[in-house]
Amino acid sequence: MCSIIGYCGPAADFDAFQRGFARTVSRGPDGSRVVRAGEGLLGFRRLSIMGLTPEGMQPFGLEGCWCVCNGEIYGFEKLRRELEGKGYSFRSGSDCEILLPLYREYGTDMFAMLDAEFACVIYDGGTGEFIAARDPIGIRPLYYGRDPGGTMVFASEPKNLIGIVGEIAPFPPGHYYRGGEFVCYRDMTRVGQVCRDNLDTVCAGIREKLTAGVEKRLVADARVGFLLSGGLDSSLVCAIAAKKSKTPIRTFAIGMDTDAIDLKYARQVADYIGSDHTEVIITRQDVLDNLETVVELLGTYDITTIRASMGMYLVCRAIHEQTDIRVILTGEISDELFGYKYTDYAPSALAFQEEAAKRVRELHMYDVLRADRCISVNSLEARVPFGDLDFVGYVMSIDPEKKLNRYGKGKYLLRKAFEEGDWLPEGILWREKAAFSDAVGHSLVDDLKEYAEELYTDEEFEARRRKYGHAQPFTKESLLYRELFEKYYPGQSGMVADFWMPNRDWEGCDVNDPSARVLANYGESGV
Repeated sequence: MCSIIGYCGPAADFDAFQRGFARTVSRGPDGSRVVRAGEGLLGFRRLSIMGLTPEGMQPFGLEGCWCVCNGEIYGFEKLRRELEGKGYSFRSGSDCEILLPLYREYGTDMFAMLDAEFACVIYDGGTGEFIAARDPIGIRPLYYGRDPGGTMVFASEPKNLIGIVGEIAPFPPGHYYRGGEFVCYRDMTRVGQVCRDNLDTVCAGIREKLTAGVEKRLVADARVGFLLSGGLDSSLVCAIAAKKSKTPIRTFAIGMDTDAIDLKYARQVADYIGSDHTEVIITRQDVLDNLETVVELLGTYDITTIRASMGMYLVCRAIHEQTDIRVILTGEISDELFGYKYTDYAPSALAFQEEAAKRVRELHMYDVLRADRCISVNSLEARVPFGDLDFVGYVMSIDPEKKLNRYGKGKYLLRKAFEEGDWLPEGILWREKAAFSDAVGHSLVDDLKEYAEELYTDEEFEARRRKYGHAQPFTKESLLYRELFEKYYPGQSGMVADFWMPNRDWEGCDVNDPSARVLANYGESGV
């Protein structure tokens, strides 16, 4: 995980630029460099993952062009060999060094060629243009805004842009920016042809593509670790990695000291796959003491994101403080593709598919944002196998009639795909999973809600929540988060579309809390 910034013209306030860039030093603690690019500036803070030598330091330059990239480009070796055949030479083992030669050969068509998680800014010395782009899921962060003189500024996080630009907005995933316009180069929710294969064929495709997605993310010149909640998604990632690794993988789980739900399941998985497993135990005071820190590092007021980030931030902090691991694999993005508890209420296959498309388009503001910030603030890099482009494209293409929960078990296709082969204990593979924040311990969410209730009288809550027009708080907990957000990002609520909630238009989903615990079908989840 690295930090990038691109000032696409003369800096109105260079000191403000430097202060803003310094706010994400944790994303790139191994080195920093800023270069003049035409009339503008490109800055890079490095977290060394691939190509650990000094030659891998960015910005990369090529005949008057410059590039900064926070990314991981899978299969870059093949592209590099092809470029070498065209006469290009390379100084480092960094995957991102291929970007400028690719741009010279293919222009903006290069972005659709990449199998990558990335955000980049390129300066074209020939035309004097700045070009920026972001991966189709939005796994790597990128934001933008204009300074008082109208100059466009790009940066990894909103905190880089506070005090430099006016309105801050997330860079749309799957787009590139050039000449004042955002152009979509790949929409992961657009299905060209529906896959109507039989169940066994579909499940085989899911298994093969997820396995490939995990395997390619094991490649790193730095040490790799895994978050293991004990639920289906992270357990599958760990099980695949364990089979593909020559030595035991390192797994980490977190839970409350009073009522951790998933710790025992995570331990069961760890024992089954033979991982080197660590448990992190937290208390109510740990949660409350770190709440403001988490809201500030996230740059959101969303209830679900903040709740789930408490455990993720604290376990990643422990990994950073106690190990030399630099790369973390996680289980995010499975729910958006295969369904939540609330999507059991989808009134039709079309409604399910539309909801999945909406969630995938918005991931960069919620679960993906959570994983990026909680991991990167601890100087680690996040890798998300369920976000593999080939895998996401395939699952989105599957006939949604097969993805509906007609089997009495959520995520049936994913579970059945790994039914054979001794990947996981049967009790884990078919277990209903609690939401991450609830699985860390029901008390985590209860403690946060109780804390918020103590802060405001009913009258104060009504008066203070009405100050906000966009995404108006609707509980005392949501008001607390909004006020903390405004302390660090005043007037920037538009960076997040709204609250991540069940689809209230569906029968059974008109609820006032995002936790699956409030749904009638929660059942054995979190037991």
